[in-house]
Amino acid sequence: MTNVVIVKEGWLHKRGEYIKTWRPRYFLLKSDGTFIGYKERPQDVDQLETPLNNFSVAQCQLMKTERPKSNTFIIRCLQWTTVIERTFHVETPEEREEWTKAIQAVAEGLHKQEEEMMDSSPDPMDMEVYLTKPRLKVTMHDFEYLKLLGKGTFGKVILVKEKATGRYYAMKILKKEVIVAKDEVAHTLTENRVLQNSKHPFLTGLKYSFQTHDRLCFVMEYANGGELFFHLSRDRVFSEERARFYGAEIVSALDYLHAERNVVYRDLKLENLMLDKDGHIKITDFGLCKEGIKDGATMKTFCGTPEYLAPEVLE
Repeated sequence: MTNVVIVKEGWLHKRGEYIKTWRPRYFLLKSDGTFIGYKERPQDVDQLETPLNNFSVAQCQLMKTERPKSNTFIIRCLQWTTVIERTFHVETPEEREEWTKAIQAVAEGLHKQEEEMMDSSPDPMDMEVYLTKPRLKVTMHDFEYLKLLGKGTFGKVILVKEKATGRYYAMKILKKEVIVAKDEVAHTLTENRVLQNSKHPFLTGLKYSFQTHDRLCFVMEYANGGELFFHLSRDRVFSEERARFYGAEIVSALDYLHAERNVVYRDLKLENLMLDKDGHIKITDFGLCKEGIKDGATMKTFCGTPEYLAPEVLE
């Protein structure tokens, strides 16, 4: 991992997002794309306090303008899943040129790093994920972000629309630093492999997987029928016919994983059973799967959700 350094720093006048007044801020532009602003110049750049302004210039667009003040420039970028614009002005055209060139150089450097990471061979230490169709390369900018579907410890699931096709997907966005800190690298790679290698009508399908410099992204089928947990909580009890219907589809999917993929699914619970638009089962969350398990083998690891613990595990 390349050390993060300060590329440029200095005073800028930043326009407020809501109250359109100009405020002096001392900004630091870092090589990882971080662009942070402070009310006062930081005394120690190695022990920075929480900034007033914090966003990224990765894949940003820059625009120079003389409105509403001379020597103004606007940064337009994707902040998490929202497009934002931030407006700044400086005293001279030379200052503006220096800032815009520095920001553009950092953005282009990050883009080049991203391309190199996507072209390199898989390496678990780098949490490398690769596309299901290697000839296609997708990025965060290939999707329109519509709404938050869920939020957890490692990231978020966003409803997205692919700009090229107009199709809807669920994008699971995971923060690399959190995955490493929580020792979830192996589980994340397992989920990626199982999703890529499995194709069954009752398993959630993976369309793309890709990464940015700080996030992993899985673009999956969107099951818009909700969790089975929600439906059972609302209805209190399923009819025998309905329970038999769901049970048959779950068994069909698990039999496929066991018999054809030698994969044991170890996190079966109502929250991981989704319904698609037609009411069919879609099993999700494959992080706890165990691969390479032949017929007759048993697992001894205690994992999954305690509330759904199988009785035989307690023996």
